[in-house]
Amino acid sequence: MKVTAIIQARMTSSRLPGKILMEVMGKPLLQLMIERTLAAECVDSVVLATTDNPEDDPTEKLGRELGVKVFRGSEDDVLGRFYQAAKQYGGEHIMRLTGDCPLIDPDLLDQLADFYFNGKFDFASNCEEPTLPDGLDAEILSFKTLEEAHAKAERPSHREHVTLFVCDHPEMFKIGSWLNGTDYSSLRWTVDNAEDFEAVKAIIERLLPVKQDFRMMDAVNMIRNNPEITAVNSHINRNEGLAKSLAEEME
Repeated sequence: MKVTAIIQARMTSSRLPGKILMEVMGKPLLQLMIERTLAAECVDSVVLATTDNPEDDPTEKLGRELGVKVFRGSEDDVLGRFYQAAKQYGGEHIMRLTGDCPLIDPDLLDQLADFYFNGKFDFASNCEEPTLPDGLDAEILSFKTLEEAHAKAERPSHREHVTLFVCDHPEMFKIGSWLNGTDYSSLRWTVDNAEDFEAVKAIIERLLPVKQDFRMMDAVNMIRNNPEITAVNSHINRNEGLAKSLAEEME
């Protein structure tokens, strides 16, 4: 069975504005991510869900140049934007990805999809209990589940973080957590600030010329021999954005 992959992406990141279009080896990071997502067998189509701010005109332009569907909506109500994108372009099953993950592994997306369908889950993720490098995160949920979350979520954190309402209500949804056999969660391959970009850039520059379709273990093995590459961003905590949102909400 196939899924529609919806990638959330915007230019107005607070920590590293414009990061999604920063280039490595002549390609924007978002382009690399879209190409890698399309390589997953489970992915039927890719939708780019960006904001209606003028700053995201280049985001839309890149998506259309790459031949993917583009939806533009609210910057602050991310759940609303994601839901409307899924309603307009998605199918029965939706994969959620964020645009700061250019090293996304298509094989791992397929494994998550198999886990989701075989378990008959409403929602499944590979990051609720992290065992993969930060930056290989993916989630799958049924459109019905997304629709219910959109209708019932009211807290600001639930509107900002698309699947948080679902994760906070296990009594309402059948939730699955995919775990990798080996724990690589200490590695950080997401791009959230300048140090992250430096690390990811180094990984891509070393791997892409020798293997265009490199996978997670290619990067893991390369880093084992070159630990200085990821030492640059190893001090950054996972999910800082979510922690900040929850702290602000408590205040």
